[in-house]
Amino acid sequence: MKFTVAIDGPAASGKGTISKRIANFFKFSYLDTGMIYRVIGLKTLTGLEPLDAVAGLNENDFNLPNLRNEEVSKAASMVAKNPAVREALLEYQRHFSRREGGAVLDGRDIGTVICPAADIKFFVTASEEVRAKRRFKELSLRNNGIVFETVLADLKSRDQEDTDRATSPLRMSADAVLLDTTKLSIDASVETAIEVISSVYK
Repeated sequence: MKFTVAIDGPAASGKGTISKRIANFFKFSYLDTGMIYRVIGLKTLTGLEPLDAVAGLNENDFNLPNLRNEEVSKAASMVAKNPAVREALLEYQRHFSRREGGAVLDGRDIGTVICPAADIKFFVTASEEVRAKRRFKELSLRNNGIVFETVLADLKSRDQEDTDRATSPLRMSADAVLLDTTKLSIDASVETAIEVISSVYK
């Protein structure tokens, strides 16, 4: 059976954790679409043209080292602004979304652009302050000199880039279920999402 769950939201909202736990619960395949852009970004840093990197994309690429470092993150943001790259990646993501046994995809434009006909859509968000605290805690494990104000400023900048870009901006789909994790715990958010999906997925 094919069943698509689309999950969108800004950075550090909790959507990745929620998406993985939903996928594990229902035994669905899972795709973090942000990792696709990190893979393409990493490959461009080695001198590969973005569209050539897209053409050679395979699932083993998601296990490449250093995908989450800052240099790769910046490169990923640059390629994500490229309309030709986003268009080239459409088919890859849509094909994944229709896998037998169900699929969960998370990103910025899943419910609005990649899978507008998804069976269930969620939009996961939280206040800037809460998201910055989560990201600060995560980054502090790798860098003791990280400054919270810098993390907050970077997050605000990323939010603006995501929402203001001309191609596939971050938007909440009109038919998406809102999960605000500012005060709602991740456990409670996952429980709510499972209830919503279970009401449709039989």
